Amino acid sequence: MRRRIILLAVAAALLATSLFGIPLAVGVASYFTQDERTELERTADAAALSIADDVLAHRALPEFPGSGENTTGLYSPAGTLVSGSGPGTADPVVSRAGDGEVATGEVGPDLVVAVPILQDDRLTGVVRASTPRAEGYQKIAVSWLAMAGLAAAAVALTWLLAARLAARVAGPLEHLSAAAGRLGDGDFSIRAPVSGIGEIDQLGGALDQAAARIADVLDRQRALAADASHQLRTPLAGLRLQLESALDPPGQDLEAAVAAAIATTDRLETTIDDLVTLATRPPEDRGVIEPDVLLRDVVAGWRNLLANQGRRLVTAPEADGRPRAAEAAVRQIIGVLLDNAVVHGRGTVTIATRDSAEAFAIDVTDEGHGPPEGPDLFTRGHSGAGGSGIGLALARDLAEAEGGRLWLSRPAPTTFTLLLPPAPTAHPNPR
Repeated sequence: MRRRIILLAVAAALLATSLFGIPLAVGVASYFTQDERTELERTADAAALSIADDVLAHRALPEFPGSGENTTGLYSPAGTLVSGSGPGTADPVVSRAGDGEVATGEVGPDLVVAVPILQDDRLTGVVRASTPRAEGYQKIAVSWLAMAGLAAAAVALTWLLAARLAARVAGPLEHLSAAAGRLGDGDFSIRAPVSGIGEIDQLGGALDQAAARIADVLDRQRALAADASHQLRTPLAGLRLQLESALDPPGQDLEAAVAAAIATTDRLETTIDDLVTLATRPPEDRGVIEPDVLLRDVVAGWRNLLANQGRRLVTAPEADGRPRAAEAAVRQIIGVLLDNAVVHGRGTVTIATRDSAEAFAIDVTDEGHGPPEGPDLFTRGHSGAGGSGIGLALARDLAEAEGGRLWLSRPAPTTFTLLLPPAPTAHPNPR
């Protein structure tokens, strides 16, 4: 890329120099030619004026002094050389001057100017001045060489500037290409360097955003896999225990065990649907939850699991309002808290709803003595009782995603409180 930028810049400089320099060179050549003719005509005019009186009086004529390779001569009206230097007879230029007008032209290797000497519109003589054309060509050549040198300097300067520009432009693009390659290899920590070129920095910013989004998607996928395994582990373990208990002792009535296994399977299916919904829905997709319906579904799925431990699951609905959140998220949060109560708690588990300071509160309480709330209680991967350390972290993430809050409100008896934003209350239209 750097080479292409340099070649394009140099080609543009050559084209611009040619478009400007060629007409200028032609103009310079024309200027020097015309200047040579003007100078020669001035010499001939001066000579004609200096001898005009002598010619008219028929006096002896002085010699015409030469100047370098320049020659000057006087010709009679008949076209013969009278004095000075020049061909013996009139050449075409001198012949044209016989008509009474100054004549210029090229005769052999010389540039010739002929000036007539007139008396009362009568031709009395012609002054001829000449100089070699090579002298004018030499001046033109020197000027052209100077112009060529300036053009070469301009192209060289263009090459240097193009090389610097190519390094400034191509360097950041090469860094972006390398960053894109690392991104393709799975390194999502890449960040494009700031180049100071607006368009390239915008491209780098887009690449940084893409890397961050891809990393976020992969993190969410990994978290979803871990969350799914955690949320499915408890129902699967309960289902296995129910099926194993149905076989011990042999020959017992399997109808109750099959019914319990079906209920656990339903809860397992609901958990899968909730996780898929939470992974694919837009964050702002929230609805109004009917607390009674939600608690009835939750109790139906968890009552038998607690009953197998000789424990009860009761509800205490006291709230008049309704929360505004995703039902799948709230159901999974309550499920995590119930699973925590099953594994780590004791005694009766109570799910209570209440109105709390412009919020909808759900309390999950058991009769055990939980750990005091600290910075690690809801940290993913941390567990103080042999657990996976995923459940409470997942529950808090889901609560915050719904605009709510989850915390350990009391360590004894263990009570977790979930606060959710309330649904707006519909006001009747005034009559």
